[in-house]
Amino acid sequence: MPAQTPASHEQVEKLLSRWQEHFKGAVSLRDRRTAFRVFMESLPEPTRIQIRHVDADGVDAELIWPARLHHPIGRRVILFIHGGGFYGGSIRSHSLLAGSLAKAASSDVLLIDYRLAPEYGYPAQVNDALTAYRYLLDSGYSNGNIVVMGDGAGGNLALEAVLRQMRSRQPLPAAVVALSPITDLSASGASVTANAANDRVLDKDALDTLRKAYLGNNSPTDPDISPLYANLAGFPPLLLQVGSGELLLDDTLRLADKAQKAGVDVTAEVWPGMPHHWQLFPSVLDDADKAGQRIAEFAITHFADPPAQ
Repeated sequence: MPAQTPASHEQVEKLLSRWQEHFKGAVSLRDRRTAFRVFMESLPEPTRIQIRHVDADGVDAELIWPARLHHPIGRRVILFIHGGGFYGGSIRSHSLLAGSLAKAASSDVLLIDYRLAPEYGYPAQVNDALTAYRYLLDSGYSNGNIVVMGDGAGGNLALEAVLRQMRSRQPLPAAVVALSPITDLSASGASVTANAANDRVLDKDALDTLRKAYLGNNSPTDPDISPLYANLAGFPPLLLQVGSGELLLDDTLRLADKAQKAGVDVTAEVWPGMPHHWQLFPSVLDDADKAGQRIAEFAITHFADPPAQ
């Protein structure tokens, strides 16, 4: 990716200063969940979209689509599985990015609220993600017009839901997008240590805490939990985005390398100077707008029935 501009650096620094001040004293998972919710609620809500509450076979969700009379609702969709370390995040926290993608990709977006840790551990979250995907199929969306997407922990769930679908020999989505995904619950990537001083959003202690809450007594290298250890042969086209200074940099790079060796059509983007979750801030960060546009273009390219240009 191109070098970070001075204007982008200034925007990121301003946002991170607010973030760090806001998260002071938030140590427990519940405290961090609340801090994340309050911080994201300070952002404006998306505009020029339509929203409908959906019960996706027991998974709470919102269906979002562009507020245009000609938009063909029900034709193509992005299933968006929010991040938040398996313990936080919500429809509200990710609605700004979801709304932006609906407009940029001329697509419906199903944004789901899955069960959270520590109240629920593995496999509740991935079960909910897979249920939502199959709900879309049952609702009339062609698998070739579905893109599955997630960020952070949601990226893990997006990858694992599709891997489950592969193993059951069921229809696969047109493509998958994973933004700074947690691909290795054993946290063995070199960047977990090398970037510990650089990542001002996800610190090593928080990563260890969320891992324990999600894993329970399960093995962190179980391929059903950590997609880095899974057989990726036959996986759909994959777009990965990650910031250059993130703890999870190697979670992305190692997955990209393994996917490429397995014959997957994979695009991996390392964005200079970008923090974890930067895509959640369209209209606040220029590089969030750019990243969202690239995600939308990737989805449009892979939809079997792309929107008219």
